[in-house]
Amino acid sequence: MKVLVIGANGQVGTHLIKSLAERGHEAVGMIRNTDQVKAIEDAGGKTVLGDLEKDFSQALYGCEAVIFAAGSGPHTGADKTIMIDQEGAIKAIDEAKQQGIKRFVMLSTVGSDNPEKGPDNMKPYLYAKKRADEHLKATNLNYTILRPGSLSNDPGTGQIRAAESLDDKSGQIPREDVAAVLTEILENDNTYHRTFEILNGDLSISDALGQL
Repeated sequence: MKVLVIGANGQVGTHLIKSLAERGHEAVGMIRNTDQVKAIEDAGGKTVLGDLEKDFSQALYGCEAVIFAAGSGPHTGADKTIMIDQEGAIKAIDEAKQQGIKRFVMLSTVGSDNPEKGPDNMKPYLYAKKRADEHLKATNLNYTILRPGSLSNDPGTGQIRAAESLDDKSGQIPREDVAAVLTEILENDNTYHRTFEILNGDLSISDALGQL
């Protein structure tokens, strides 16, 4: 499957390109400048130029699925967060609809269902994610919204827990495992029109997804 990864140069995105390529997908990373080409190609992907703050419709041409894994980062202001995490995501969703791309996977975050309960410094990010998630839910796309908890750079274990709402949201999950879950759910129709949370656990990814 030809898959566009938006946010391919991010920490999850680089793992995701590698994971998709290893599963036989044609992974295309959307990048803002050519300095990022080598990292994507080294991970097994191809690249296309595109900027979430501009018209990036050409990046989706010929793709069969989109995974939105972009993020403005923890040190940007609220304006940048809204521009990337909310408006950029909404533009990607609308462009997928326009081009007839039916499969759309959104990397969101735990806490985006109740932004008002989040810490003050996270509220702009959580509200932006919530608005993007709600926009996606209102479409006829075969969407999945993945909400991982706190991310780490530990090596992936391939063991997770997953639920629409985890009772215990403490703990972490390696970015490498988040990428593996995104890859696994891409063609898993049990995850269509579903929103769920993930953290470290004791089930294999396939078993955890099968129990949703």
